[in-house]
Amino acid sequence: MNEEQMLEKKVWAVVGANQDPEKYGNKIYKKLKNSGYEVYPVNPGYETVEGDKCYGDLSSLPQKPYVIDMVVSPKRGRIIIEEAAKLGIKNIWLQPGTYDDKLLKRINELELDAVMACVLVALR
Repeated sequence: MNEEQMLEKKVWAVVGANQDPEKYGNKIYKKLKNSGYEVYPVNPGYETVEGDKCYGDLSSLPQKPYVIDMVVSPKRGRIIIEEAAKLGIKNIWLQPGTYDDKLLKRINELELDAVMACVLVALR
């Protein structure tokens, strides 16, 4: 699945969403939300993000997202993609700086689809 196809899916989770307006986890969450997406913030460190309930992991989301936007380090990302695969979530959007060779190799092994791009640029 390519960038355009993923952007057509309207239910997303932002892993690494946060409350700091200067950080990408916050900017991306707001951009998706303001662009008409149903988007869930995922970050065990927060109760809420932008006034919305924040979830500790993918398993606790009220519905399965079509796309996961990764705004976490590759090390943290490895745990997330394993969980995504178990839940049957196939589409992973990797922000710049969130992946390394090891993570990409594992995404291939799990037969997940990955896009490596900045969603803020893609939605401009």
